[in-house]
Amino acid sequence: MNLTNFSFEVDSDGIALATWDMPGRSMNVFTEGVMSDLHQVIDAVVADPAVKGCVITSGKDNFSGGADLTMLQGLGQAYETLKAEKGEEEAMRHFFEESRKLTLVFRKLETCGKPFAAAVNGICLGGAFELSLSCHHRVLSDDPKTRVGLPEIKVGLFPGAGGTQRVPRLMQTGDALQMLFKGEQIRPLMAKNMGLVHEVAPKDEIVEKAKAWIRAGGSPVAPWDQPKFKAPSGKVYSPAGMMIWPPANAIYRRETHDNYPAAKAILASVYEGLQLPMDLALRVESRYFAKILRSKEAAAMIRTLFISMGELNKGARRPKEIAKTSVKRVGVVGAGFMGAGVAYVTANAGMEVILLDQSTDAAEKGKAYAHKLVTDQINKGRAKTADREALLARITTSADYADLSSCDLVIEAVFEDPKVKAEVIAKVEAVIGEDVIFASNTSTLPISGLAKASRRAGNFVGIHFFSPVEKMMLVEIIKGEETGDAALATALDYVRAIKKTPIVVNDSRGFFANRCVGAYLYEGHKMLIEGIPAAMIENAGRQAGMPVGPLSLTDEVAVDLALKIVKATEAQLGAEAIDPAQKALLTTLVEGEGRLGRKNRKGFYDYPDGASKKLWPGLSELQATRIDPDDVDFTELKQRLLVVQALEAARTVGEGVITDPREADVGSILGFGFAPFTGGALSYIDFMGAKAFVALAQGLEARHGARFAVPENLLRMAEAGGTFYGEAAAKKAA
Repeated sequence: MNLTNFSFEVDSDGIALATWDMPGRSMNVFTEGVMSDLHQVIDAVVADPAVKGCVITSGKDNFSGGADLTMLQGLGQAYETLKAEKGEEEAMRHFFEESRKLTLVFRKLETCGKPFAAAVNGICLGGAFELSLSCHHRVLSDDPKTRVGLPEIKVGLFPGAGGTQRVPRLMQTGDALQMLFKGEQIRPLMAKNMGLVHEVAPKDEIVEKAKAWIRAGGSPVAPWDQPKFKAPSGKVYSPAGMMIWPPANAIYRRETHDNYPAAKAILASVYEGLQLPMDLALRVESRYFAKILRSKEAAAMIRTLFISMGELNKGARRPKEIAKTSVKRVGVVGAGFMGAGVAYVTANAGMEVILLDQSTDAAEKGKAYAHKLVTDQINKGRAKTADREALLARITTSADYADLSSCDLVIEAVFEDPKVKAEVIAKVEAVIGEDVIFASNTSTLPISGLAKASRRAGNFVGIHFFSPVEKMMLVEIIKGEETGDAALATALDYVRAIKKTPIVVNDSRGFFANRCVGAYLYEGHKMLIEGIPAAMIENAGRQAGMPVGPLSLTDEVAVDLALKIVKATEAQLGAEAIDPAQKALLTTLVEGEGRLGRKNRKGFYDYPDGASKKLWPGLSELQATRIDPDDVDFTELKQRLLVVQALEAARTVGEGVITDPREADVGSILGFGFAPFTGGALSYIDFMGAKAFVALAQGLEARHGARFAVPENLLRMAEAGGTFYGEAAAKKAA
């Protein structure tokens, strides 16, 4: 054998151990080389009569993260090339065979005639877990970091190497579909209880446990290859089956609104596969996988949620000439909801925190929030009491600015008022060292304006967290006019340390995310003012792919805050900068009806105790005209809600606020949930085609006004047949 990615040895009992340990990589992934090595391992085990079976394990801390998605992405490019050279039929045949290589090697292992066992520690996801499922016995480490799962749905794909066929043959169909649709990572004991694995053992015993199973005469025949095998839920066409499939189809529609082809392919693969013997079932799965792999949704989601997000998380926008910084102590000024959240995520990452407010009592209230969050984790079995005590010990509360003197980074999270922030800046700078970075968590106020209150504008940067801080994975880092590279690098290193995804944007009112969110909220308000039924507006938002409708999101943000922003914009930019009808609507809700949003349990929705929220019936009374639902173009509603956000994203590119399309796409999905199946706000335009998008926007402008006007940079792009990513690549190459 000539193995590159595995070591192979046979013990005195005749049990082989194949240890997966790819050279030069921190994580094992499936590549052409790994598949070749697996073929050699299987052949060697089968060919040697002295070898009774084989255990597959990892030489790294984690088993494997699954397939190398850049390899799968390359298949699509090869398809287009072959299609141009030899025609679509030949290109499709080649694409199909290449895309099912992994499933074929797994099936070869499963049917080779000798028992294979997987000994898994750490992360084992996607194709790696499908490898484990093809082994005849599975032993998981009880290490807290061990996880298994099939998360492909999250990047627009589905488990195409046997996952949709083996999982429904191990558990009830309804549970299997739920697992495949959610793509969640599963803890060891839960995986055992679900029937996905056979044993859970301490990390240093998993290989021996796997060997012991082989030594005891473990069967080399998978359950589904046994002549009398019956699926846990029985036949598809049976009374029990008909209790599963009609509801499953309805749930799929409710959850995806038919926006995610991969989810539909999961449903079809399981439904058809369970009616066939395994080899044919795997071929059906492979056909669906090849189809999905060529979809624009998969291409968009892989690019944004895997490749671009991975690059940003690794510091793609970090100034290369600045040495890596190590933030050990962070000052957080303002212990309100945002400040308390920042303190929690910082302490949770192992850093010391000085949480400062006007009084120690106020600071202690902020610390109590961290206590609540960790307690919730303990109650869910995800943390221990000792973890809580250690985290809280890292948060020191104070009302004395002098306590910030030893901090490496200070973040202010006080009220959104330039005067208040200026006072805080002066007090902080009076006590911190000359090289310490000061960051503002402002959500809308331009950083360059705030930096005028600083004596060291080069060390002043924006770090904009999203609410709630502990849940939202995006952080906007804002460069002011004078922000230096050291400040930018420190901010990026800090955000990476707290395990969030950073995007870097240039200064502007509302930066990037809030500008797009504002456009979404305004469009929803505008529709309500036009007389469109509120329920249709909300349904259009969800069916377009947004996590919630614009009226619901306004309640989450707070209706009174939306009104304050409108009033502040009017005061600073003039009456022509706002829509008086929107101001009137929000004023009526806040000042006339006392409806502030979710925080006081009444806004666009009512929030009754112990019941689901419901749209406030009084909304229709606020509409001067009411349009008959049958007269509403529902498709256009969905288009309006996405196009208005995409146009704002395009404007930020034209204005130089966004300089890298990866950040707009990742930021739009992580920051405000822009329809993930599109790949993000700019990918929505790129995959539609700039020319087609411009025509759509201009049609909306003709019917609904100047907010749908196409910016000059996008008009030029449409004329040239370009894309945002193409222009960014050309600029980088130049």
